[in-house]
Order: sequence, then C-alpha cells, then structure tokens
Amino acid sequence: MNSLYEDELFDSWRDLKEAREMQLVNIADVLFTERMKNRLREWHDRLLRDRNGKSEFQGSLNDSKQQFQTIFCKMRPAVSLNGFTSHQLKLIQSVVNKHFKDLVYVRVSGENSCSQQLVVYTDSDDDKKLFMKEMKDERNRDIEMKIRAAIGFRHVIDCLSSEKKLIVGHNCFLDVAHIYDKFLGALPLTAEEFISSVNKYFPHIIDTKILLNSNNLLLQRMKKSSTSLSSAFSILCPQSALGSKSSHLLVQQRVKVEVEVDDMRSSNWNSGVKHEAGYDAFMTGCVFAQACSHLGIDFTLHSSSENLALNEKLQKHINLLYLSWTNGDIINLSTGKRSSLSLVSSNKKYQYPLILFSHIVLIWGFPSKLKAWEIRECISKALGSTSVTTVYHIDETAVFVQFRKKEMVPQFLELKESLEKSNDTVLVLHPLAKLLEGGNTRASSYEIYKEICSSPISKVLFADQAAAVGIKWKTKLVESKVEVGAQDNSKSSNAEHSLNSGENTNDPLPGQASSGEIDDDLFYAAQIKQI
Repeated sequence: MNSLYEDELFDSWRDLKEAREMQLVNIADVLFTERMKNRLREWHDRLLRDRNGKSEFQGSLNDSKQQFQTIFCKMRPAVSLNGFTSHQLKLIQSVVNKHFKDLVYVRVSGENSCSQQLVVYTDSDDDKKLFMKEMKDERNRDIEMKIRAAIGFRHVIDCLSSEKKLIVGHNCFLDVAHIYDKFLGALPLTAEEFISSVNKYFPHIIDTKILLNSNNLLLQRMKKSSTSLSSAFSILCPQSALGSKSSHLLVQQRVKVEVEVDDMRSSNWNSGVKHEAGYDAFMTGCVFAQACSHLGIDFTLHSSSENLALNEKLQKHINLLYLSWTNGDIINLSTGKRSSLSLVSSNKKYQYPLILFSHIVLIWGFPSKLKAWEIRECISKALGSTSVTTVYHIDETAVFVQFRKKEMVPQFLELKESLEKSNDTVLVLHPLAKLLEGGNTRASSYEIYKEICSSPISKVLFADQAAAVGIKWKTKLVESKVEVGAQDNSKSSNAEHSLNSGENTNDPLPGQASSGEIDDDLFYAAQIKQI
C-alpha cells in the first residue's frame, strides 16, 4: 500500500515540477495562460471581497462549456476544471503555482475512478498544509480500499489464520498445498520448509480420513467399508445424504445438521454432486460433526466461540496428514516427523502394493485402444500369471508396468527385442502380439522416463514427448554392473544399452500417472509425493 501511495505521490510531484519548469514557446500557450490567469484572478478576488457570501460567487466563474465550475473541496471553495487537455492543465497548474500563493492545484479521484482536477482556495499557509495532509490521508484511504478489494478471498484465509481456528479437511494434504500456493506464497523447495510454514499459518489442522481410521469405534461404525468422503458421508450422515427421503430411517445421525438454501432449490437441495468444492466441504463438515459425536464431544455444551482445536479428545488427531494414503505415510505438522500407519487398526488391509521403481517398465507407443487390464493380460500370458503386480496408465499412449520381481524387467525387455527381430509368423502367434501391434511400441526401464521428463520440451502426450526428445530405438535393455563398468572403461560412444541404476524407492512417482486398476487415493498419493 505504501509503495502504491509513493508512486502516486511521485507522479504528483513530477507533474508539479514539470508545471513549474514549463516554458512558453508559442503564442497560443502565452495567450491561454494569460486568459487563465485573468479568470482565476477574477474568481480569487471575488472570494476575498466577500468570503461569507457564497451566493455572490457561486457560479460567477461558470461558463457555457462548463469548463469552470465552482464547488467545495474539504469545506473550501474550489474550481473544477473540465474539458481541458493534459497540456492545458499543466499550463493552468503553472499559472497557479507562479501567481497565486493561496491557491492549490490538486488532482482527486472522482466517481467511477475518474480523476478530477481542482484549484482550491486556502486561508493561510497553515490551512494549506492542513489541506494537503487531508488530501494525502484521503488518497491513502482510497489506495487501501483498492488493495482490500483486490485481495478478495485472501481475506478469508487471513481471518482463519489470525483466529487460529481448527481447519477440517478430508485427505487434505493437497488441499493445504493448493491453498498455500494460491494465497500464501510459492511452495517451499523442501517438505520440511513447507510443513514449518503451514504450521505457522494454520497451527490446527485435522484430517477426517485419519480420524476415521485411527479410532476403533468409528471403524466399527463404518463397518470396515471404504473411508472415502462419499462413503463416510453416506454411512455417518444418512439423513443429510438422502435429504428429506431419510425421515423413515431407523439409524439417525447423532448431530442434526440444518441446511438453508434459496427458494429455487428448496425442494431438492441435496444435489449430491461429488467433487464439487462446495458440496465436498459440506460433506466433510457433516462427517466431522458426526465423528466428534462418536468420540464423546457434546456440541450442546460448547459455545459457538470455543475453539475445537483445544479439545482434549481431538488433540491426538490434530496436525496429522497423509503424505501417501496407499503407503501409510503420515506427516506431523507440529514436529515435522514422519511415521507409518500405526494409528490405523491392524485389521486394515491394503490392496495396493508398494511402488518399487526398479521393478517398473515404461511402455509407450502401443495401440491407443489397449486398456490397462489388456496390457496386463498380454504380459501375464508371456511371463506368468503372477508376473505383473500393477499397471498404471500415464495417458492413453503410455503405461508403467510393475513386475513382482526385479529380474523380470530385463527379462521382459529382452523378450520384446527378440520378438521384434523375429519373423512375422512368430510375432503373430505370441501373447505380446497385441501389445506390439503397429510396430511403434517402445519399452525401457524407469530411468528413461526420468530422462525424457527432464527435457525442456513439453508435449501433452507422453509418446509425443518421447519423440520430440529424439528417441528412435524400440527397446532399451538393462545391463549388468559388469557390462556397465566395461563400457565405461572403453568409453564407447556407440553403446546400444542403457544403465539401470538399481533400486531407487525414494524417486517420486510422476503426478500425471493414473491407474486403470486403482482409485483416486493412489493418484493423490502420487501428487503428494511430487510436492
């Protein structure tokens, strides 16, 4: 705000300096300034002859073009200058500064953000200083109002932060990251810096997904079903989920939730549109209220101003967020420490395997009609029914295939290369024929994926990205460490094989990957690891 004001003040000072330094170089400017001096002198003298007779000078300087209008500014008589060019206004400003010590030329903001040029009469030097201070304060307030208007929703974020209220979300690590990025600043480079900054702005955050999984009573209430937001909402808040149709339900939700809607939607207020921000927030709030009730928190005994973040029954659940729901990684925003999913009931079973990058093969350029399950079926027929753990779709042109054993990565790549070198009869009859159809299918280890994505070239589809990087080979085999060492010693520039650096389970799974066989939680986990 101060910088904006200083900019405007500098502009006014610059205009004043230019007006003082203006030199009359042509007869038109000389005649104009003389005429303006005479008109202002006439108005000025009338004020001095009868300073209390407003009716005697009101309108005395007005003309048919309405270029001069007598008004009041800060309880002082003034002339409003209308219809003049910027050059003419500078000439008038020069006349005022040179010939009238008790007149002040000012520019003020009018309606619709339009500036208004005024010549204002002041009684004395002290009155002149007071008037300039009043104008400065008013301009400062106008700038502050403009800034407040531009801030917009940031006011809500600042209010939540200053009041240190409890922030409630469901699997909300990415939500917190987006809020930080959009309203607080650029995301820090390290997780430790990010956690420290988040805790400074929002010292109390609770994740309802962790809340549901860390309490045996709530797990029993959920009947071991999914703890996704929609599932939790339908089980814990049946009346809210079904709206007016739920009046006959035997199971009543513990906390009554009242909903106010406009007349247009009163007959069917519950749209049930999942993944819309407003409705997801509503579901999260309902789930949190019912979960608190199951934990023994009685809202009727708490005032509306009481901060739930200080409730002892919620303390052990606050500031714990999932970094990865599938792998069970939890981060404590208060301490910055990571832990495993020890809070969750030991009966909880996971249907998704641990991601091991050394077990992954990248395949792209295959026929776009192929789905994840079809690719898995082709490879399983060739290498065994249990050879493939999971298939992840990057997009319609590329997939990650994770094998059960690390040694199956080179085995698959060698098989693919040999089939492509064989005759057409063998390839047609082989289980991988569907995957290799078209002759454009490429395959490599995960290391090549990182190499392709590190290029400054950016394409929408991965196959296009790889082609733009300049990859022309069809298969990149994985070499042994002995072969790699020999290759380094010979410094051969024509090597046909690449080095797989081995296991690197700390590398992030790229955020754009989605799975043909997994739900949204795994996708979010990948995004979280990237952050």
